[in-house]
Amino acid sequence: MLEAAHAAIQRHPLLAGYYRASLLEHDGFASALAGVIARTLASEHVPFEAARDQVREALAAEPRIVDAALDDILVLLREDAAIPEPFTPLLYFPGYRALQCQRVAHAWWQFGLTDLASYLQYRVACDFAVDIHPAARIGSGIFIDHGAGIVIGETAVVEDGVTLFQGVTLGGTGKLDGDRHPKVRRGAFLGAGALVLGNIEIGEGAKVGAGAIVTKPVAPGDTVVGPTARVR
Repeated sequence: MLEAAHAAIQRHPLLAGYYRASLLEHDGFASALAGVIARTLASEHVPFEAARDQVREALAAEPRIVDAALDDILVLLREDAAIPEPFTPLLYFPGYRALQCQRVAHAWWQFGLTDLASYLQYRVACDFAVDIHPAARIGSGIFIDHGAGIVIGETAVVEDGVTLFQGVTLGGTGKLDGDRHPKVRRGAFLGAGALVLGNIEIGEGAKVGAGAIVTKPVAPGDTVVGPTARVR
C-alpha cells in the first residue's frame, strides 16, 4: 500500500496531503484504519483527534477487527478486477469503510458504550447510505460490492466469506423483540436488492438472486431467484 501511495502522489500531486495523512504518516495498517474510521466518526461536535483515540482504544482491545479488515481487503483484491490500487478499498470503497466502522461500533456495543456505537452507526448511514446495527455479528473476508442501501438488523449474523451486493436487506418481519433477523452462513451470496426477512437461515454456500424476497430458509448450496425466491 505504501509503495502504491508513493506512486499515486507522483501521478496526482493534488492528493499528496490525503495520501500522506491516510497512509504514509502511519506506522502500520491498524493506525491507518483507525484514522479512516475516525474521519467518519468525527464531526463538528466530535473532534478528529478524540475520535481517533477512541477508535484506537477499540482496535487495541479487539485486535480481531484489524485482522478482519485485512481479510476483507484480500478478498476484494482477489475478486474485484475493478480495483486499481491495493489501498482503494480502505480509502474509497463506501461498503468496505462502512463495514469497518460497524466492527468498531459492535465492539463499543459489547463494551456497553451504546451511545457511542449508535452515533457511529448514524454517521455511517449519513456518509455511506449503509445501515448496519452495532449489535449485528459480522464475520471476516466479507465482499461488499458498492454497499449503498445495505441494511442489516440487530440480531442478524453474517458469517465469513459472504458476498453482499448493494441494496441487500437482512431485516425483520415486524416482531419487536427477540431473535428476529436472518443468519447468513459461510460463503453465501446475496445479489443486489435481495430482501431476506425474519429469523431464517441462508445456508452455507447458498445464493440469493438479485431482487429475490426470501422469507423461508434456504438450504446449503441452493440458489433462489425471483420475487417468490424459487429454488433453481
